[in-house]
Amino acid sequence: MKPSTSASRMLAILMAGCCAAASGADAVDIGKSEYEANCVACHGVDGRGGAFAEVLKTPVPDLTVLSKKNGGVFPMARVYGVIDGREAVAAHGGRDMPVWGNDYRAAGRPLYDDYPFNTEAFVRARILALSEYLHRLQAK
Repeated sequence: MKPSTSASRMLAILMAGCCAAASGADAVDIGKSEYEANCVACHGVDGRGGAFAEVLKTPVPDLTVLSKKNGGVFPMARVYGVIDGREAVAAHGGRDMPVWGNDYRAAGRPLYDDYPFNTEAFVRARILALSEYLHRLQAK
């Protein structure tokens, strides 16, 4: 199956960002930006718990030991699923309320309908960037 034009554009943008980061340029860290904007309140800057952690009914997991708790392998599929909302997480609500998947879908809607736009590619890119950042938070 041939990728859509908008998916190809998204891949090109992600690749350009990776190349800029690899070249030492001042590149935007999309995953870190996503984390700081959406996750810090509950999970903390360091991934070990934030200001809201103590008021939640369910304890906030230490995001720096996800690999350690999974036999030394970062559980990318599970992390992706939890962020998207397909996995039931008591603190985030049931399966009827995907936390970030629906939020990202709403943010990805184009302002104008005069060009092709792949909302799912936008959602995947943001979730993958955030997941990759969580991978970088893993304790060594």
